[in-house]
Amino acid sequence: MQKDHPTTSVSTARREALKRILREQPARRQADLVRELQTLGYEVTQSSVSRDLRELGAARVNDRYVLAEPALAPSSVTLHGFVQEILAAGPNLTVVKTAIGGAQSVALAIDRHRWPDIIGTISGDDTIFIATADADAQTRVIERLRATFNA
Repeated sequence: MQKDHPTTSVSTARREALKRILREQPARRQADLVRELQTLGYEVTQSSVSRDLRELGAARVNDRYVLAEPALAPSSVTLHGFVQEILAAGPNLTVVKTAIGGAQSVALAIDRHRWPDIIGTISGDDTIFIATADADAQTRVIERLRATFNA
């Protein structure tokens, strides 16, 4: 059985196997993914699968895990359906409501855009908080979010 170590080519191969599993069959629980990977010869735990799902940008949508897109980095194009609402909360905080389980993938896509007006993001399960320096920056971010995610 192949050992689980996050810095080896084994983890890269395991993530590729995990992507194939997610594309080919519905996965409702991480335990199912652990079993599938073990069947393929990978020595994994629930925590390593959880870490892999996060690294792959996978999200839980409609009671199953899905990849945000085939590549490792989620793109805004494939995440349009995840964003449900974008709200200003004061002059420096923007709240983005997503589908249940979609916030981490959307926040990752936002972070990877590296918009200069964004100071930082925090995501939960279905909510993202975006901090900006001032109201002008917030207005620009909200406009870009709406254009990017068709929200």
